[in-house]
Amino acid sequence: MTIIELFQKLLRFKSVTPDDDGAFDFIEEYLGNEWTCINVDRVDTKNRVYYKKFNDNPQHLCFAGHIDVVPPGEGWSVDPFVADIVDGVITARGAQDMKSGDAAFLYACKHAKSFDGTLSILMTSDEEGEGTYGTIKTLEYLKEIDFIPDYAVVAEPTCEVVFGDAIKVGRRGSINGYINIQGKQGHAAYPEKTINPVHQIADILPKIAGHNLDNGDEYFSASKLIITDIRGGQQVTNVTPDKLDIMFNVRNSTNTTREDVEKYIDDNFKDLNYSLRTTQGSFPFVTNKESKVVKAMENSIKDILGVTTKHSTAGGTSDARYFGAFGIEAIEFGVINDTIHSIGERTTVKEVEGLADVFEDLIRKF
Repeated sequence: MTIIELFQKLLRFKSVTPDDDGAFDFIEEYLGNEWTCINVDRVDTKNRVYYKKFNDNPQHLCFAGHIDVVPPGEGWSVDPFVADIVDGVITARGAQDMKSGDAAFLYACKHAKSFDGTLSILMTSDEEGEGTYGTIKTLEYLKEIDFIPDYAVVAEPTCEVVFGDAIKVGRRGSINGYINIQGKQGHAAYPEKTINPVHQIADILPKIAGHNLDNGDEYFSASKLIITDIRGGQQVTNVTPDKLDIMFNVRNSTNTTREDVEKYIDDNFKDLNYSLRTTQGSFPFVTNKESKVVKAMENSIKDILGVTTKHSTAGGTSDARYFGAFGIEAIEFGVINDTIHSIGERTTVKEVEGLADVFEDLIRKF
């Protein structure tokens, strides 16, 4: 089975979160008896770890990804689960995010003739959803059995314009904030008898909206406070609101913590009758640019693709953040990211073949 035949096979599984549609059974069969499978299913999520120990070197390199895709939606010019090739392009749900990466590392690992240590593959059926029982639970289990990898390559689509032009060496975290300001409702004609929370925040809003909580660094842009929702009142013109609710999000770097955000809000709202609730679903991480896995990936991209890659931390969150939280030196590398989650998601045969070649080179030289 060629890399492209494998890719098409994976694309034809209708594995909308959290259903793998039988893909994991196929993958286990594809890898064969030389690979051991660990089942880490939790609730409605299927998780698999496949591994092969080549020698007694304790070095452990893990390739990671998710088999699930977002719903296809309406308006496709082709069936999103057929995956035919037209002029070197494959249009299908999951073509970029991220069955191209899955196919590439599965093919590279299966065909690895040697490796100085242990190779493993970690896959989940719930990355596009809440992810509560996915990669995080799998890594918790691997820690319990003392099988945490040293290095990880998450094959999410990372490239921007030219295939090979970017690897992700970290990700920002995400902090959500919910502010409630209490006022006193009354008639608009008698403002002196009311406490209008909208008026109270008039001078404060410019200090928080779009505010940079840090200056960024060589890896991250500034952690910016983004207002996402403001609402209060009764949608009438003669009654002042008795409360005002504000929601915000901060995509934070390693330079700003949840506690920093809470302190900044309190510094600005401390004279008001307010409450604040924050949540953080993902935490920032960065892998040192001198890490073995970073250098090895840079070299493989250069040797196979002839491209000098850059380091990036842009974008939203991915399961790479869980590897970072366990102290695993993690990076991401995959095909060009320009149609993920969209109608007509697509990638090229050339990119998928190139990605498999890069991963094969990485394994061979690591």
